[in-house]
Amino acid sequence: MQSCDYHLCMKKSACWTLCFVLAGSTAAWGQTTAARNPAQTRQQSALMAEAFYEVLLGELNARQSNPGAAFSLLLDAATKVNDVRLFQRAVDLALQSRSGDAALQAARAWKGANPSSRQANLYILQILLALNRLGDATEPLRAEVDLAPAEERNITLANLHRHLAQVSDKKKAVSVLEQAIAPYLQAPATASAAWTSVGRVRLNANDTTGALDAAQKAHQTEPSAIGAGLLALELLEKNVPGAMDLLNLSLAKVTQPELRLSLIQWQLENKQYASALAQLQDMTQSLPLVPQAWLMLGLLHVDENRPEAAQGALKRYLSLVQDQPNPSQRGLAQAHLGLAQVAEKQGDEPAAQAWLQKVDHPDFVLQAQSRRAQSLARQGKLGEARSLIQNLPVDNANQARAKLLAEVKLLRDNKQFSTAHGLLSVAVLRDPQDNDMLYELAMLDEKLNQLDNMEQRLRELIRRLPDQPHAYNALGYSLADRNMRLAEAKQLITRALELAPEDPSITDSLAWVEFRLGNLPVALALLKKAYASQPDPEVSAHLGEVLWQLNQRDEAIKIWREGLQKGGDTETLRETLRRLKVDL
Repeated sequence: MQSCDYHLCMKKSACWTLCFVLAGSTAAWGQTTAARNPAQTRQQSALMAEAFYEVLLGELNARQSNPGAAFSLLLDAATKVNDVRLFQRAVDLALQSRSGDAALQAARAWKGANPSSRQANLYILQILLALNRLGDATEPLRAEVDLAPAEERNITLANLHRHLAQVSDKKKAVSVLEQAIAPYLQAPATASAAWTSVGRVRLNANDTTGALDAAQKAHQTEPSAIGAGLLALELLEKNVPGAMDLLNLSLAKVTQPELRLSLIQWQLENKQYASALAQLQDMTQSLPLVPQAWLMLGLLHVDENRPEAAQGALKRYLSLVQDQPNPSQRGLAQAHLGLAQVAEKQGDEPAAQAWLQKVDHPDFVLQAQSRRAQSLARQGKLGEARSLIQNLPVDNANQARAKLLAEVKLLRDNKQFSTAHGLLSVAVLRDPQDNDMLYELAMLDEKLNQLDNMEQRLRELIRRLPDQPHAYNALGYSLADRNMRLAEAKQLITRALELAPEDPSITDSLAWVEFRLGNLPVALALLKKAYASQPDPEVSAHLGEVLWQLNQRDEAIKIWREGLQKGGDTETLRETLRRLKVDL
């Protein structure tokens, strides 16, 4: 037989290996000599014939659900002709049949025949870890670094911790890694990357003191390397003493913008908006050609109701990326959405729609359609707006859930609280463990003055998520706003602030309960802090009212006017002005 019918092979899944054997040359099988005598040629041909037969028989066994026999045949063929693809096929067959020991045997045979193969070594490492044979992983961990090209060695070292992330014995993983890379911890060229990896494995083992020590050693050996700073940021998330000092040292030496961007992202996620804003303003001045900084600054300005500043930053981002060969499609979508929000705040509906038309990233299509729907609702076309969201296609349950929540938000924003409540009640009955939907339903209970239901749902969320601040804050603020059970309200809000110390909305809640308790100077100090970080209409309503009660009425009017000018949800502010009979 001299040829192979490709289509027949594909139809019968007779595997690429069979076609390769039939069509390939002797050189493709590997170990042939440059000049052969007839005896050598006959021996080589016999080996190839035996290997071909074993490949054919092995694939037939694999098709007939006999992976054990298939594995043995293919491994023997691979050993005869030393072909990488046959070794890999043997390993894969063993893994498919859940035979870890057989897979390890094949991978070791592969590495034995090809000592410099990084792929074979990686298979050995991954199989050993999957078999929970951590003690045997020292050598392949070291080989993973030894076999890497010199220019890739530090990257390989810095990523070694990923292999050990899922092992059960976290403490042993630390000792295994330190033993494996001991020479690289001492060498000046690799010490920083090696200590960074050790630090992450120690952190994974909850040894925060050891992780900080490793990060400090990484920084000392190479202050300009980014790894120590990123590890310091991870330690900062764990509130490890000394992490911020190390991070500041790294920020002073590291030139890559990614470290500062990572810090800013952490600040935003932890609602440290004032700190993030200061960092972004400094970064856009000192490194004005970093597009991501302008994007983050613009989006923060959008969230903080500073439309003019947002517009300038986002357009600057677009100008920086317009000539890039492959600009981030996600970043472009975020910028276009942000500019649409700015146009909405400025009352320019045509411009808003034009920006929304540019959004085509799949992660943001729903958000763009939701904003189009909000525009229709503002024009009195709520039914058409709902249809726009309802008619969006979905591919999975997560997309269906997001679409439902978008419709609920549309209804809630347009004060259709009963309709929104009905939709969400059905969804919560269908999936009672969905915490986000339960929270949203509690907020609709509050809008409908169904306070018993609201409290029941929020207390259930506190039970489920005791380390999350939102339910504590929502329940505490609702009580304070109604001047009810103020001592309990303060306790709830204080707990929320312990969980999220820099969150300005929770600071605003605490200020409001202090106001209800008659502690006006305390309330004023808290509200000034919240307003400096998050100058939105609701905070301005509360700050203005406290100033009004303290007879600082000119300042109160100034704050209220700022709140109205910023736009957004001004319902609380307008209700405050009506109640106090203030006409601006």
